[in-house]
Amino acid sequence: MKESARIAALRALAAGVAVVGVGTGTGASGAAMAAGAAPARPVVIVPQQAVVARETPPHNGTGTSTAYRYSDGVAGRSMEFRVRALHPGASIGEHVLSHDEIYYVLSGEGDLIADGVVTRIAQGTAVYIYTGNNVGIRQAGSDDLVLAIAYPLTGKGTAR
Repeated sequence: MKESARIAALRALAAGVAVVGVGTGTGASGAAMAAGAAPARPVVIVPQQAVVARETPPHNGTGTSTAYRYSDGVAGRSMEFRVRALHPGASIGEHVLSHDEIYYVLSGEGDLIADGVVTRIAQGTAVYIYTGNNVGIRQAGSDDLVLAIAYPLTGKGTAR
């Protein structure tokens, strides 16, 4: 493991994140190492309790939410992955995307506002949102609206 990868692994472990080495002699990574190729980066496992934060929803949102910023501590990543629970009455404010984004509803229901059109979404719904769309979301009903959210960092400027 390179020195920079070791330092990143130690920082991750200190934050409660597990880093699991790969390329140990089995599978495609093991075959690549045997052929003299560089090993793959280690797998990072992030427990929920290590990334939880209660905060106001983004983009001038309203109410309160609980954010799980799973990818924030992952060195060298190119994607963002989060889970956000919008508590009753909360919303993520409307904003124009500079990258494609995916929302997946884990539980609850809400109203997606996309380019002025309001659509009710509920558990099991995936929403693919394109660069340039103006989007926001409001929690509806009595239960939290829990979303998994993924997007590339490159559209935001710089990959970390």
